[in-house]
Amino acid sequence: MTEKPDDLPSNEVTEGVERAPHRAMFRAMGYDDADLSSPMVGVANPAADITPCNVHLDDVAEAAYDGVDLAGGMPIEFGTITISDAISMGTEGMRASLISREVIADSVELVAFGERMDGLVTVAGCDKNLPGMMMAAIRTDLPSVFLYGGSIMPGEHDGREVTVQNVFEGVGAVAEGEMSEDELDDLERHACPGAGSCGGMFTANTMASISEALGLAPLGSAGAPAEFEERYDIAERAGELALDCIENDRRPSDVLDKRSFENAIALQVAIGGSTNGVLHLLALAAEAGIDLDIEEFDEISRRTPKIANLQPGGERVMFDLYEQGGVPVVIRRLVDAGLFDGDAMTVTGRTISEELDELDLPDDEDIDAEFVRPVSDPFHEEGAIKILTGNLAPDGGVLKVTGEDDFHHEGPARVFEAEEDAMQYVQEGHIESGDVIVIRDEGPRGGPGMREMLGVTSAVVGAGHEDDVAMVTDGRFSGATRGPMIGHVAPESFSGGPIGALEDGDHVTIDIPDRTLAVDLSDDELERRLDARDEPEMAYQNGVLAKYGATFGSAANGAVTNPGVKRDE
Repeated sequence: MTEKPDDLPSNEVTEGVERAPHRAMFRAMGYDDADLSSPMVGVANPAADITPCNVHLDDVAEAAYDGVDLAGGMPIEFGTITISDAISMGTEGMRASLISREVIADSVELVAFGERMDGLVTVAGCDKNLPGMMMAAIRTDLPSVFLYGGSIMPGEHDGREVTVQNVFEGVGAVAEGEMSEDELDDLERHACPGAGSCGGMFTANTMASISEALGLAPLGSAGAPAEFEERYDIAERAGELALDCIENDRRPSDVLDKRSFENAIALQVAIGGSTNGVLHLLALAAEAGIDLDIEEFDEISRRTPKIANLQPGGERVMFDLYEQGGVPVVIRRLVDAGLFDGDAMTVTGRTISEELDELDLPDDEDIDAEFVRPVSDPFHEEGAIKILTGNLAPDGGVLKVTGEDDFHHEGPARVFEAEEDAMQYVQEGHIESGDVIVIRDEGPRGGPGMREMLGVTSAVVGAGHEDDVAMVTDGRFSGATRGPMIGHVAPESFSGGPIGALEDGDHVTIDIPDRTLAVDLSDDELERRLDARDEPEMAYQNGVLAKYGATFGSAANGAVTNPGVKRDE
């Protein structure tokens, strides 16, 4: 890099006689005069031994660190927390997952602010790392590059590719007698063969793909698996790019606009991405000060076909997409069809279309049509994300279609106040065709933390009820969930939402073509039942769960805690 600009924040701690004590502290860590006269770039690293998604991130962060150093910057690595969604799934600990998104954003913001950093490389592995790191970059508005740690390779069991999704569903299959415990044991031992985030188009890979569509990460950076050498080349280039962003004063606010979020939604629905992408994109837009409404996901999904065959709605995994050319091959098809704005900016300083021209991508005719279809011949005419409304979800509920677009379901509500009770009901074999399992008091505030429920949804599917039993909750679902599972119901039960008025046996209707989620009750009856309910109490009275539980906003606005952004209005 050329001479360090005079207006960088780090000058406050490195320049002048009065900063001699500050420089002494840096020298104790091995930094020299050349470092202290260079831009200071934070490498935010959530490495941990608690999840395969993050177990290798020290190596990824080291490569990014080297890239900053080689480009003439002063790299400073610091850590953040992470929570393993898959390991906490189905336990009380899952309440920490969404809170960890906020803690990661808060901690990166605090370090960058407190240490007067000039730019960031934000590294991410497990699900909530990704939005948390992007939220921090947007909030600080420092020149920043987002860096994904990469996906796990698929496992192999009984001659087929498998992921952790298959293990969760195997639990239900064992409960139903469709799989032996020995077979489940063998599946368990082969599903996760090494480091990296869960392999399907689940939440981590969805948000990594979205980072490219938003322009916060370079095109093509999401695809390389965690243990491939290319992953470390990508990391080194991210460090170098961070210096370019500082030199050119290129910030998240220069990259992001409304088109960026519309593009991200188009990609999400075209690849069958996680419902968590809805929650996180709403949160990112709120942090960026860009008006984004949950109904816009449905509008974009109606005009954007699903063209990728990825788990859980399809068969392939992120590694397979990487071998076809990665996320850019999907984006290129959407751009060519007029469904994605190629003039949107990226972190490189070039537009999406300019970046596509720079990449060495396979020709369209060389891409496996049974994996990534042309827009003119899609797997589904509409995208995978649907926003349902009605008297059970006035502010919306979120569904990812993994089956047929014309799904219609009516049946009796089976109401549970917690995930554990519903799981017991399913595992004991009480579930019947036509049931609508309702799990409430699991929202952002009521949970708190809006638990994901891959355990119970997988148990339903594993028991053979993927198409004839529905689920409705004010909590969330994993990106690996499949079947008619509607989450994010808002307002949540804790905040007086009508889901809190349901009783066992109430007749519930779910209609995807009409985007309806309703119960056969009058407004007066719903109001009467809500008025008769006891005032809910916070589930936790002290500690981090109480603090964040009290500050979460509605899922319809991203379940954010930042007081300065759009919340419940």
